[in-house]
Amino acid sequence: MPSGLYLFCLARLSLLPPLPGAGLDGRPLCLASLGDLAAIYCEVPLEEFCGPKAAHHLQDLSWVGPRACRHQEVVEAVMRNSPVLPARFGTLFTCRERLEQLLRVHHDTVARFLDRVADQEEWAVKGLLTRALALEAHLAQRLAQEGDRLDGLPAGRRYLEEQRLRQGAERELPRWLREVCQELGAALQECALYWAQGRLSDRGGNGSGQEMILNWAFLVPKAAAAGFKARVEAATRLQSPYGLVFECTGPWPPYSFSPSLTMETDS
Repeated sequence: MPSGLYLFCLARLSLLPPLPGAGLDGRPLCLASLGDLAAIYCEVPLEEFCGPKAAHHLQDLSWVGPRACRHQEVVEAVMRNSPVLPARFGTLFTCRERLEQLLRVHHDTVARFLDRVADQEEWAVKGLLTRALALEAHLAQRLAQEGDRLDGLPAGRRYLEEQRLRQGAERELPRWLREVCQELGAALQECALYWAQGRLSDRGGNGSGQEMILNWAFLVPKAAAAGFKARVEAATRLQSPYGLVFECTGPWPPYSFSPSLTMETDS
């Protein structure tokens, strides 16, 4: 059965300890190197990632899940000792010569990137809105402000006024969200070297009732990580009564900031 080389990440050879355990499906981890650059990989049967059998595998979460987790574990183990340029799940090379060619062609780009992310960590921040709760909280605020006036109105007129206030709260919600997110984004960028926006996913589809309104990634110096997380937590405490919470996860390998290299499986 033909085999290929499954790439986990690129790192600094001089900083690597003994390789962390096995790669995928218990196969030994290996190194290819050029100067002080190292590629961490393992051999895999090509048919598991290419061709008809692979098409079935990659649609099967019970197959993908454990291997994606192991991919992440290997990259994170390497990251504890060296800056890394993580490869995407399923990045393959047909032979060691092709992998070494990647190191030669992209040597300077990879070296600069590893220098840039040394002592940095990627942190993800997601904003999750429960829209119904946000609308009710903003309406309650408006009703409280108008309480004395509303109490003196006949029932029919009061109902119409409350509907007017509800419509106003609905119109105001996008502006409020924009201002809150801009304020948090500015505060978090003060702690980070770089930031990037990710795609939004539909959280409401899983029954949570939450809508993702932002998905950010930040490259944060390790020394600033505690302050970064504290700012996210403070924003959640302030906004959660209004149905808006922020999830902060990490540290992650710097996937969101890695340069795009011409990998063999991209062609």
